Amino acid sequence: MQCRTLTTSTRSYTLTSDEAAATAALTRELAATYPSFGDPGLLRDLPRLAARLPLGVQHFLRDFKLGDRHGHVVVRGHEFDQQRIGPTPEHWRGRRRPGPEFPEELLLMLYSAVLGEPFGWATQQDGHLVHDIFPIRQHENDQLGMGSKELLTWHTEDAFHPYRSDYLILGALRNPDHVPTTIGELDLSSLSDEDIDILFESRFYIAPDESHLPKNNTITSEEEAARFATIQRMIDERPLGPLLYGSRQDPYMRLDPYFTSVPEDDADARRAYDALFKVVDAGMREVVADQGDVLFIDNHRAVHGRLPFQARYDGTDRWLKRVCVTADSCGRFAPDGALWPRTAPAGLSAPVALTLTDLSRDPWLLPEVDAL
Repeated sequence: MQCRTLTTSTRSYTLTSDEAAATAALTRELAATYPSFGDPGLLRDLPRLAARLPLGVQHFLRDFKLGDRHGHVVVRGHEFDQQRIGPTPEHWRGRRRPGPEFPEELLLMLYSAVLGEPFGWATQQDGHLVHDIFPIRQHENDQLGMGSKELLTWHTEDAFHPYRSDYLILGALRNPDHVPTTIGELDLSSLSDEDIDILFESRFYIAPDESHLPKNNTITSEEEAARFATIQRMIDERPLGPLLYGSRQDPYMRLDPYFTSVPEDDADARRAYDALFKVVDAGMREVVADQGDVLFIDNHRAVHGRLPFQARYDGTDRWLKRVCVTADSCGRFAPDGALWPRTAPAGLSAPVALTLTDLSRDPWLLPEVDAL
């Protein structure tokens, strides 16, 4: 069996002082030009604006995307103005938007345009395009990015959903305690051919994580409540799916152990799942994204999590920004023909451009393609 060689260190690009200054000036300029993410012109202009990023970092991220070999990379050395950004908030609800950290949010949006298109879930953080990740006291023991005391088990972001993000971008506004993000990839050579075959079959159930549930979102109308119908349907119907997909020699992963279950009468699936869990768990490593670092994760190649830490809730805690990125800007549809609940760019009723999607990454599209 042939398989790719796993990366043993984090590939990174460090901005020069001139590049960092130019990038900060660009994001401040854009923050003064565009009033918010609700401006349709911003979503339209993102690719053009991203071309103003330093060429070195553009080439670095394009190599990351086109190479399709590395599970994660880091860009370091950004200037994040701590005085302007202000203290770490107590909660993401009720915050003024855009906030003082709008330039840093715009930076992640520019980076997302290098890799694809940013999107938000209508069922997560009230549909915002850029998410906040910081400790919230009432969630400190939960399996959420807002937790702190408990280990955040490694996972594929939104693994339960067939149209989850292709890339995840995490920007560290601050991380004074150097809390590490855990990153893991797959060593296929440690699995038997029989287990690999099983892991490619639809024999596993991954439940939606709690960030997509109504209790962790703000619902003020029947229309907003209806957005959670597809999430509830996944919980009620418990559809089975594969954990590996794409190439048999170099597969992609779809993993979330904390929310995964295996039918009780499927002993072979349980054996294959346990073997896969041990392989990935044994290969986990720590990546510290300190203040000014931006971490890029290939959501098909790598899983990620977070080690526990002691939050202070005094305005100095770890604060990340998160953006989900899809490589397919022309929209994706569920098997029943209904649009899955992603946040549509405000003011845009149709995509501004068409892109190609790789069916090895999106095997769920094959029936639709065959039907067409």
